[in-house]
Amino acid sequence: MKQIREEKPCLYLVPTPIGNLSDMTPRALGILTTVDLILAEDTRVSNKLLLHFNIDKSLKSFHSQNEHRSLQSIVEKLKSGLSIALVTDAGTPGISDPAYLLVRSCRKENIPVVALPGATAFVPALVASGLPCDKFFFNGFLPQKKGRSTQLKWLSELTCTTILYESPHRLLKCVDELIEYCGEERQACFAKEISKLYEKYFTGSLIEIKEQLQHEKIVGEWVICIGGKEDEKLKHRE
Repeated sequence: MKQIREEKPCLYLVPTPIGNLSDMTPRALGILTTVDLILAEDTRVSNKLLLHFNIDKSLKSFHSQNEHRSLQSIVEKLKSGLSIALVTDAGTPGISDPAYLLVRSCRKENIPVVALPGATAFVPALVASGLPCDKFFFNGFLPQKKGRSTQLKWLSELTCTTILYESPHRLLKCVDELIEYCGEERQACFAKEISKLYEKYFTGSLIEIKEQLQHEKIVGEWVICIGGKEDEKLKHRE
């Protein structure tokens, strides 16, 4: 492996595979090998990844429950000259995962931040959906309770493709909600297990996808791409 030039101090945002371990880039492996400390969303998950690639590094927990109280000590470590990598369980830090607060703190202290390109679930789901991807709105996870209906109503009016993440136990409920707010004929794509063995796409109108899902085992994380609302004035002219 080519030696990776590492800056000190520096915070590295390192994407990890969302399924297929072959998606781990040589650059990401080089950074994880050379940094002084790795911050992990779940140290148990990240430790398995590091063991797979024969990387022996100190791990420190950093997740949504402790990021506020951990910020200052991490910034001080960086200011002392250490290099630190931040990883999440899967995907790119900051995309529906912790990173923003730490990056903001580093920027305020003029500490270099380097974000590596790499795996994230919504990009392959979007480009393979068959829906327009020249403009899109990434929403991530919907609120579980408070504000969910309000957000769905607002999203249903967007004229560009909208991207949601959803867990398996709320997926069928989410389909019904999208039909309620967007209508049965709105075009969509539901993708499951991106880059994994049972990766699969369900495309068509929302009512057609609902029918397809009746015969499917609902497991794993899902990416939902919803076509934008048609422009009524354009529709009238046509």
